[in-house]
Amino acid sequence: MNEHTERVANLDPAEASKFDALAARWWDPEGDFRPLHDINGPRVAWIAERCRIAGSRVVDIGCGGGLLCEGLAEKGARVTGLDAASKPLAVARLHRAESGLEIDYRQGTAEELAEELPAEFDVVCCLEMLEHVPDPASTVAACAELARPGGELFFSTINRSPLAWAGAIVGAEYLLGLLPRGTHRYDRLIRPSELAAACRQAGLEVLEITGMSYNPFSRTVRIGGRPSINYLLHARRPSS
Repeated sequence: MNEHTERVANLDPAEASKFDALAARWWDPEGDFRPLHDINGPRVAWIAERCRIAGSRVVDIGCGGGLLCEGLAEKGARVTGLDAASKPLAVARLHRAESGLEIDYRQGTAEELAEELPAEFDVVCCLEMLEHVPDPASTVAACAELARPGGELFFSTINRSPLAWAGAIVGAEYLLGLLPRGTHRYDRLIRPSELAAACRQAGLEVLEITGMSYNPFSRTVRIGGRPSINYLLHARRPSS
């Protein structure tokens, strides 16, 4: 990972435009975001097993159309959703009106929110987002600032490995069409050791790193095992 750039500049306009173009399809469980729909429930359950959700103040960094936000809000969390792209947020707000859930959606970067609301959140989630920013270590540092002392942090991303290139890019995007082509860039994928180092550099305690596998044919998800392709990381901001 690179040294931190100017914090407010940690945004790739091409990435934001990419997700703007797909925004209308966000809540179609059979569409371009089908894998996200399939993994959302298991990821919410994994997070809920590791921290208290009900009544907690939670922020979802890179919330997109609000899948994770709604899943956490349904479990009683007070959720803030943040994304740099405007159109997915518009979709998220529309779906929020349909669901009747109370979620505070905001546009901006993690760094900007950390300046505004430092140490305000019990739980910080940043799932499938780090591989889309120029400086993921800066985002990790901002997430650490957003968490209160003793707060829990959850990250997920894709390992930078030949197996991940074959499975997550060639297989998922080009052969099976599970994701739009160009969703991921191999050079922006992040090894578990790199993400763990960024967490420690930000003052976080790394508690767990585990793999996540998705079967597109049975549409089933397994969390556990080696972080060969997709993986999750659980960290905590020390209390003192």
